[in-house]
Amino acid sequence: MADRVTVIGWDGSPLTASARSALAAATLVAGAAHHLALPEVPPAAERVRLGSLGLAARRIAGHRGTAVVFADGDPGFFGVVRALRAPELGLEVEVVPAVSAVAAAFARAGMPWDDAQVVVAHPRTLRRAVNVCRAHSKVAVLTSPGAGPAELALLLGGVHRTFVICEELGTDKEQVTVLTSDKAADHSWRDPNVVIVIGGQPAAGDPAWLLGQSAAQSGGRGWARPQIDVGEGESAQLRAAQLARLGPRTGDLVWDIGAGSGALAADAAALGAAVIAVDADPRACERTTAAARARGVQLQVIAGRAPHVLEDLPEPDVVRVGGGGAEVVAAVADRRPERIVSHASTRDEAEAIGRVLTEGGYAVECALLQSVALDTRTWTEQQRSVVFLLAAERPVNRPDRT
Repeated sequence: MADRVTVIGWDGSPLTASARSALAAATLVAGAAHHLALPEVPPAAERVRLGSLGLAARRIAGHRGTAVVFADGDPGFFGVVRALRAPELGLEVEVVPAVSAVAAAFARAGMPWDDAQVVVAHPRTLRRAVNVCRAHSKVAVLTSPGAGPAELALLLGGVHRTFVICEELGTDKEQVTVLTSDKAADHSWRDPNVVIVIGGQPAAGDPAWLLGQSAAQSGGRGWARPQIDVGEGESAQLRAAQLARLGPRTGDLVWDIGAGSGALAADAAALGAAVIAVDADPRACERTTAAARARGVQLQVIAGRAPHVLEDLPEPDVVRVGGGGAEVVAAVADRRPERIVSHASTRDEAEAIGRVLTEGGYAVECALLQSVALDTRTWTEQQRSVVFLLAAERPVNRPDRT
């Protein structure tokens, strides 16, 4: 086991006295190529190129001597410290911090970042990172090869954003480029880079008190608010049950098909998810846009009739089918989202939807919901709603159809 492991954050500034002292005593130095080329690295020290953090951490743990690990920016912020602190390694780690790449990027842009979302994009997490960029007006993306600015731009598709791309921060090759997302895919970008993604209308409200917390998330308690109900099948009680079954969260993409008033779409966006709201009625699209603006959230509204309009949409995680019946539910099930909710006004319609979902390999539950609104001044009935709620979940041990 290594006698001591010191992690040195590097932001291009001269090394501190403590960093130089640790480096002088090192018998193993791990880092990227530009770290290992620093003149302070002892010539006799073993040099390890960092690739897989897990493999490098195990190699460092097995070293007999004193190890130093270099990391760009703050090594405790989405960095190597987490891998080295894994309990099974049993390493004692000292950290010499530096300015994080995210802080440096926002400093170059002259922007505050206490209200920003910060995500790491690898090829396996790229889609979720893009969904965060869809859902929020300010996001910092720590990229990786195969999940860089060009890939972000391509997956954003028709969602317009401004990119601030910071390449090789802290080096003599540092470059900051500002351009719209539709042009980012036309360039080659150097690694490492940080992308600040900006777009949409920032949520109004009090300044953030929690890192990354937007006004839409921190204010306006509750969801499924009754005062914005519009149309059949849009009761607050039904929406609350549908949201509970869907469980939208940050990194998800929600389809709301037959958005109606836009209330459920706005609620899902306020919970942190990216949302695409679809409706064939132009007035419903206008109401949905207004609901999002009133709630201070980002969402994409598409005018069109399902199922045909769904063909070109990005893959969803959860879907609410508010209209279109079994035909639309079948088209949605073919896209294999994790969860689907719908509702029906008759038992025959509920059975048809349930049958389609079951045949698609989903576990289906159905409940008859009845709600009665009362005037609390006279305690007389104002409105009654009776509806079948269907909720379907794709079994985790069942592979998706190809």
